[in-house]
Amino acid sequence: MDKIIGYVKPTQDELRGDLRTLFQGAIRLTLEMVLEEELKAMVGARRFERVGSRKDYRNGTYLRRLLTSMGQLDVTVPRSREQGSPTEVIGSYQRRSPEIDEMVVEAYVSGVSQRKMADVTEALLGERVGRSTVSRAAKRLDDAVEQLRRTPIEGPHPYLYLDATFLDARWAKKVENVSALVAYAVGPDGHRRLLGVTLGAEESEQSWSELLAQLVDRGLSGLQLVIADEHAGLAAAVRKFLPEARRQRCTVHLQRNALAKVPRRLRNRVAREVALIFQAPGPTEAKRLLSEFGARWRKELPEAVEVLERGFPAATQFYAFPKAHWTRLRTTNGLERLHGEIKRRIKATGAFPDRAGALRLVTAVAIKVTTLWGDRRYLDLSLLKTKEVARAA
Repeated sequence: MDKIIGYVKPTQDELRGDLRTLFQGAIRLTLEMVLEEELKAMVGARRFERVGSRKDYRNGTYLRRLLTSMGQLDVTVPRSREQGSPTEVIGSYQRRSPEIDEMVVEAYVSGVSQRKMADVTEALLGERVGRSTVSRAAKRLDDAVEQLRRTPIEGPHPYLYLDATFLDARWAKKVENVSALVAYAVGPDGHRRLLGVTLGAEESEQSWSELLAQLVDRGLSGLQLVIADEHAGLAAAVRKFLPEARRQRCTVHLQRNALAKVPRRLRNRVAREVALIFQAPGPTEAKRLLSEFGARWRKELPEAVEVLERGFPAATQFYAFPKAHWTRLRTTNGLERLHGEIKRRIKATGAFPDRAGALRLVTAVAIKVTTLWGDRRYLDLSLLKTKEVARAA
């Protein structure tokens, strides 16, 4: 007969549940066998074995609940009278296997809020974790923050990008808007590298000075150009700590500042004309286009023309460098994209309970995003050496 009478095909959920139970049993059995072998070594004898080399005596067992990637397990842990339990196998007082903490941290950095983490772990593991558990696991990110702060900066880094983003964090029992200052540079191999993240009370000269002082102390050298917005405090800090470097004002920020002085009905037209100025094939052509723009719009848009003319020298420093680098030296767009990812992650969190937690998460998100930078070279720095030879000649 092709059909078995009374047979009902199991559903996918039933199969999945049976497999989970099977794997849980195998994991529990393996752990208990390892624990038994460890206790035997501690005691110096097998169960009920009479030997003269015995070092201790067994003292029963107890149940230890452990959350693993396969769900919750109740493991029988043996113990001895004098030395206690063989804790090296599953750790003293540990209630979760290490991969669970890694999963929680990864989910937290990727955008799962502390409130929603319990739903995620229940769906995956059949067990809910509390917000305090997430907070404790997230503190493992402190190592990443400290490593970024202390890692030496080796080799020349000719291009440094600086920018800030803002977030809410509790400070002295009140939620305040604080600044997250981010710095990355192009290293000697032509790849971008995250150099530092700090938190300041505001985007001020003091806050930027703290970050730049940290970078200089760690060995930042060979700097030729700083790409940033025209913030007075940032500019002052750069002049103080990096006096040898040129400062390139982000052309996108300059254009936004100019367009803020333009009526909405004219913005698209003016934006196209302004963009052409900074896309000119050379500084002479850029000056000509700026002059033509001023002659055309000075009467109707005097404030916009003034903003452009005042910011033009700082926004055209990139022309002194290899032409192949111009597109990536004109703006801080790379940092803007990084800030966008940070903002997306912060949105799930709301206000941080403290500034340390804010710095921890912002740094972790920045490290996660910037790890993708190692896949390809950002700029060919051999062209920079050629440009230096040409300048010297």
